[in-house]
Amino acid sequence: MAEQGKGRRLGPGRRLGPGRRLGKGRRLGPGRRLGQLRDGVRAYRLISAMWIRSLMAYRVSFALTAFGNFAVTAFDFVAILLMFSQVDRLGGYGLPEIAFLYGISCTAFGLADLVIGSMDRLGRRVRDGTLDTLLVRPAPVIAQVAADRFGLHRVGRVTQGALVLAYALVVLDIGWTPLKVLMVPGMLVCGAAIFGAVFVMGGAFQFVAQDAAEVQNAFTYGGTTLLQYPPTVFAKDLVRGVTFVLPLAFVNWLPALYVLGRPYPVDLPTWVAFAPPLVAAGCLALAGLAWRAGLRSYRSTGS
Repeated sequence: MAEQGKGRRLGPGRRLGPGRRLGKGRRLGPGRRLGQLRDGVRAYRLISAMWIRSLMAYRVSFALTAFGNFAVTAFDFVAILLMFSQVDRLGGYGLPEIAFLYGISCTAFGLADLVIGSMDRLGRRVRDGTLDTLLVRPAPVIAQVAADRFGLHRVGRVTQGALVLAYALVVLDIGWTPLKVLMVPGMLVCGAAIFGAVFVMGGAFQFVAQDAAEVQNAFTYGGTTLLQYPPTVFAKDLVRGVTFVLPLAFVNWLPALYVLGRPYPVDLPTWVAFAPPLVAAGCLALAGLAWRAGLRSYRSTGS
């Protein structure tokens, strides 16, 4: 681990920065945890603002990068349009319905990727030992990692997904109720939280694997691609896996099919469509535990 002073090493139970264990058996109280959260938000805001100012120094470059991000992600929807040039329905769903699923998934993931997508660089820091520099700073490590090289250009993905979602909402013939209207922004917020939790859990895994960015991407980028299509095109075992094991189905499949008036291929009660807030809270709690366990297991390279 990082050294503090001559000849003094920090053991796994004593880390620098807010959020640490202060000693064996001593834990932070609720007031201290609230202060830790405020410190983390402040650190995240300051670091991300620094990177945004750096990006805005070259505005043409930023605009081109953001447009490139928009265009590259748009190819996913172009592929769907090409499919519908040959077929009328895909898995029993029409283009507007799939556009709705796509828009929710892409926008929710884009928000999570914008806020915490830098987490996939953690493995590189663990390998080269530069994570030690974050441990000695007076700010939560997770806030520093999440804000590291904040990529505002990722807003291109959010914009593209939002445009597809807007198209779907315009052309879909849905009997809107106040509850269904509220479910649309709820899906975006809860979906972003679930994807954010997956990012954090993937980062925690990199403390052990050290070179697991591609494994993490399989569940983040791969997960959003999976959710862009209706569940009826996949095997039921896969649908059960993303419902009960890694609950990505709560990002859009379960609530979106309720809005569309479609049955879910796995027999579940109707109220499950309203469970995304609880699932998102549970995923965030598990991600926090995984992060703390990963950080405690970290050993410096010694360089």
